Amino acid sequence: MLAQASPWHAHALQRTAAGLAEPLSVPARMEWTTRPCQGPGAEILGPDLRGKRLLELGCGPGHNAAHLATRHSARVTGVDLVGLQVRRARSHYGRLNNLTFVAGHALHYLHASDEQFDAIYSVFGAVGLVAPELLLPAIAQHLTPGRVLAFSVPHPQRGGRSPSDDDRPRRDYVTLPDRTRLPIARWEFSTDRWERHLSQADFWLTSAQEFHDPRMGHWPTTLLIRARKL
Repeated sequence: MLAQASPWHAHALQRTAAGLAEPLSVPARMEWTTRPCQGPGAEILGPDLRGKRLLELGCGPGHNAAHLATRHSARVTGVDLVGLQVRRARSHYGRLNNLTFVAGHALHYLHASDEQFDAIYSVFGAVGLVAPELLLPAIAQHLTPGRVLAFSVPHPQRGGRSPSDDDRPRRDYVTLPDRTRLPIARWEFSTDRWERHLSQADFWLTSAQEFHDPRMGHWPTTLLIRARKL
């Protein structure tokens, strides 16, 4: 019921209605931003991902997970809140080896699993959409010291906005394929505030990069953060 009440379910429902979910070719690179082929790729997660266990929180239709499993021979689990998204991901890439898609809330999945990962990542996924004081410590439980957490979020200054000046979420909107806008809660932090939350969860922030998409004005659109477990 949680997923079906979510704007993300409505988004996936319209995407599914717009076209058949069918097998797709595996993307040639991993994308972290709103603009294809911009910025880094899978190297953010480590120099050699062969055989490494990776977890994506908010995998959507599975494009990045498929790239990592196929082009880098990683063993990837993708989790998404919306069952329709997981169904799409399986339709696109379920034929591939080393790739598992799971429907469920990121926090619930982390609490129920005792698996350890070599890297955990989120691309406009659960990080930023789940309370960081809950999600980041749960992520930390699944990474041993030195392992990587990487995530991209909408930049808090996109469109002339400003970062939150406290730890509360803000109202944002999901734009559906039919252009309807549905409200969501999103944590929109500056790099400094993300660094504080990461530190409280025993992470060390190693890099923060911002990216622009000229199609969306001169403001930065994506913030990409990489951290290591202490």
